[in-house]
Amino acid sequence: MGIKEKLIEDMKKAMKAREAGRVRLSVIRLVRAAIRNAEIAQMKEMDDEGVIQVLSREMRQRRDAIAEYLRLGREDAVEDIEKEISILKEYMPEQMPAEEIGALAREIIAQVGAKGPADTGKVMGLIMPRVRGRADGRLVSATVKSLLEDMRVDT
Repeated sequence: MGIKEKLIEDMKKAMKAREAGRVRLSVIRLVRAAIRNAEIAQMKEMDDEGVIQVLSREMRQRRDAIAEYLRLGREDAVEDIEKEISILKEYMPEQMPAEEIGALAREIIAQVGAKGPADTGKVMGLIMPRVRGRADGRLVSATVKSLLEDMRVDT
């Protein structure tokens, strides 16, 4: 069963659960609308990889909102958004551990012959397609930058 089909099934369950499934239903409807909008924009039906990209974007938007709500002192809204993120995570592939991201980054750094922070773009261009949907882009970027900074210090 694909992710879109799972979203439809879970939406039906949330509708039947009434009040208990209210938040889940709301999140699923928003995600399905985002997927549909992306399909309209691309003029084709999305596969699971495309759906994962939409889910990643939705999660990133919510994480950004958390930072803003914390800055404004709105802890109540932060709790609601964290619930939404936990629901979205259920549809994402298993996330890569930091050690695996580091190992992949080292492999790509060696592959492109990166010498320091100036080569961040080369490394990120190759690593992101391999980790898309399985790792947060900020974590990958921070790992790559850290490894490249360490290279500059070592030389």
